[in-house]
Amino acid sequence: MQVLHLELTNFRSYEAADITFAPGVNVLVGPNGVGKTNIAEAVGYVSTLNSHRVAADLPLIRQGNDQAIVRSTFSRGQREIQLEIAINQGRANRLQVSGSPVRATDFISQLQTVVFAPEDLSLVKGDPSDRRKFLDEVLVARAPRYHSVKADYDRVVKQRTTLLRSIAGTRGASSRAGAESTLSVWDDQLAAHGASLLFGRLSLLNEISGLVSQAYEHVAPGKSAGIAYLPRSFSDIPSEDSLPRNRQALEELLHKEIALRRSEEFARGVTVVGPHRDDVLLTIGELPAKAYASHGECWSMALALRLAAFELMRTLDDSVGDPVLILDDVFAELDSTRRKALAQVAMTAEQTIITAAVAEDVPAELAAQQFVVTPGQVARGN
Repeated sequence: MQVLHLELTNFRSYEAADITFAPGVNVLVGPNGVGKTNIAEAVGYVSTLNSHRVAADLPLIRQGNDQAIVRSTFSRGQREIQLEIAINQGRANRLQVSGSPVRATDFISQLQTVVFAPEDLSLVKGDPSDRRKFLDEVLVARAPRYHSVKADYDRVVKQRTTLLRSIAGTRGASSRAGAESTLSVWDDQLAAHGASLLFGRLSLLNEISGLVSQAYEHVAPGKSAGIAYLPRSFSDIPSEDSLPRNRQALEELLHKEIALRRSEEFARGVTVVGPHRDDVLLTIGELPAKAYASHGECWSMALALRLAAFELMRTLDDSVGDPVLILDDVFAELDSTRRKALAQVAMTAEQTIITAAVAEDVPAELAAQQFVVTPGQVARGN
């Protein structure tokens, strides 16, 4: 899989940009703040409909405009496909695949990418939401139907929490009884969508855990690492080992937990049961990485997670090829051992897009097409 062409209109710092990428390694070089990461972000966004830098779309639109457009032509096997996103302020975005309007589920992961960036340190040291996001992004890339599963689940949690807050503020017995009756409908949806999402996450962990261990050994020889699911919303299930591995049993388990913690939800006015409360445990040796890892070990773990995702995705469909590997300003942060390990993977990828403040940050063994980035401009280098 290769990005052949990228066109931006009013995206971030670019009024207009037109870039033709080469197979293999492409390096975008320029001082900090000139817009290198904006290019990497655009490629990632057209793949996942998410930015690796911000949670909302509004910052992606160039200041003073109400719309940004990202167009990408890429090769997938023997086919060339064009993707277009119109990012609209105050209204729904418009998605097209080869000129035809599509829904998000049909758009997402047409182009597959893996992005490794400085922000990935939050996967180790950050909040549980950062680790859940990583898991869900890989899950959607592996099986795009989970994009709608996640969207449905998030909608149910939001609506159900709003209802719980209204119940907490209700005084009349009849009004409260009516609200509680409506709550049972949301309970059923929470259990159903939550079980589907939880099943997907557990299935993914089963596939990726060995790859994480292998990748960590590759970037930090002689050391071991692991990844496990922490079902935080269940009061008597401390680890994934105790969770069933089929959707129906997971749905029944969620129903039981909802009933058990009903009074707590009424008192707090918030949904406390479901996979939106869960976490991912990352370990180095026998110790939790979040609490005990050094700065270098955190980089190794973050890199191992991304490399594991890359290895998983490149084995899904031989006819499609590798995902595009995007390395956003990370070589300068890595020591020689980690640089070498990352460079080895980059050399084997069908296409890699790298950003760097200076060309010397990129390992010399990576023969690359170079682009020089200046404010608002991208030009092919020597």
